[in-house]
Amino acid sequence: MTLFRLDASIRTHGSASREIADIVEQEWRTAHPGDPVVTRHIGVDTLPSTVWAAAVAAGMTPAEEQPAEQRDAVALAAKLVDELIAADAILFAVPLYNYGVSQHFKTYLDVVLADPRATGVPFLAGKPVVLATVRGGAYGPGTPREGWDHSTPYLRRVIADCWGAELTVVEREFTLVGVNPALDSFTDEAAQLHAGALQAAREAGRALGALPVPA
Repeated sequence: MTLFRLDASIRTHGSASREIADIVEQEWRTAHPGDPVVTRHIGVDTLPSTVWAAAVAAGMTPAEEQPAEQRDAVALAAKLVDELIAADAILFAVPLYNYGVSQHFKTYLDVVLADPRATGVPFLAGKPVVLATVRGGAYGPGTPREGWDHSTPYLRRVIADCWGAELTVVEREFTLVGVNPALDSFTDEAAQLHAGALQAAREAGRALGALPVPA
């Protein structure tokens, strides 16, 4: 079996989303020792900002007239979709940035959706996907920033509703406690949320690892 993992954090060290994803991946590896894990880190190895427009333009241009930029964009979109289709399980690690979807992951989604196989169809129907997402503050019901998380609902809509995946979301809030002195009064609550997120990651990873091997 193959696990595909994608990270969108701009950090390689100290990333809260990577911490959660690492646990999910390790639990999966424990159940599937030696099986491949295909990785892509779009927060560091970023996709070109112009690639989506080029891929869309290619769809309206006869193949023999497409410039190299459009052909390359089409090939990249196909490669991204191939990675998702080939995987038996998928792990996305996507932090909340500035109240919205990471620009890196938004570009990734747009390019994936430019491939005809992923356009308007649930091409991941039934495939298990874990989304590890983190937020620096608190955005739950009753908090001052309730409703300011414009990332997680969007990702649910695309990954689960549009792509048809069986989505599990592992969330952690208050990751800036201990970093931003203004949040020091929430130290105990943040520790509890952290511990809960790590346990949820273990459970999500074990659930992925328990998947039946495809016939």
